[in-house]
Amino acid sequence: LYPADPGVSLPAGTALESYDGLAWTGSSLTVWKETDPDVLPQLELAKEAFRQQVPSFGSCWAAQIGIVAAGGRCVAHPYGREMGIARKIELTSEGRAHPLYMGKTTVFDAFISHDDEITHLPPGALCLASNSYTRVQAVSITHQGGVMWAIQYHPEYDLHQLARLMHCRTEKLIGLGFFQDQQDAARYIQRLESLHQSPDRKDLAWQLGVDADVMNPDVRQIEVRNWIDHLVIPNRNN
Repeated sequence: LYPADPGVSLPAGTALESYDGLAWTGSSLTVWKETDPDVLPQLELAKEAFRQQVPSFGSCWAAQIGIVAAGGRCVAHPYGREMGIARKIELTSEGRAHPLYMGKTTVFDAFISHDDEITHLPPGALCLASNSYTRVQAVSITHQGGVMWAIQYHPEYDLHQLARLMHCRTEKLIGLGFFQDQQDAARYIQRLESLHQSPDRKDLAWQLGVDADVMNPDVRQIEVRNWIDHLVIPNRNN
């Protein structure tokens, strides 16, 4: 499905109900611009997924679109962009007891890139994780009989993908103060690429301040597997 495409016709009713699950990617759009013609179809798709009780999951944009579709609110992040590695994400008491985080440590780092923040949870939503920069780093949303688990960070990224994203957004990141200049950005990006190619480079891991939280996909993607195991497979077998 490509819900951001102009004039797209999205499945609804029994056509959407036939899906075992719905996984959302990130987006450069801003969900608090609810009248944006690129945002409206995606909000409607999220609402329809709740109505048809199709279990949903996703990162970044997914958390924001799910919250707004269920009646919550997002705004431009008052601290500005959170970029690169989100540090010390900590599970809430609800998160520690939630199946999304089975097998996950209670405090961890994760890849991240976002400008907006969830500020108001709708009825039926729980905050599962938080850090000092972004209060809502993960949510569980129950709405109209449907369920969505979503996270603000990006378990689908790896070091190479983060490097390419920073390369494409170098000018923006310089303007936001993440790098002093092009050379500064290039050095950091090269470290990311080099560690991706040689993950045993202790020097680079130390310089970048990363460990298994982001380096090991079995650790980084636990949430995705838990969603499949606890929501998608049972829905398929139902």
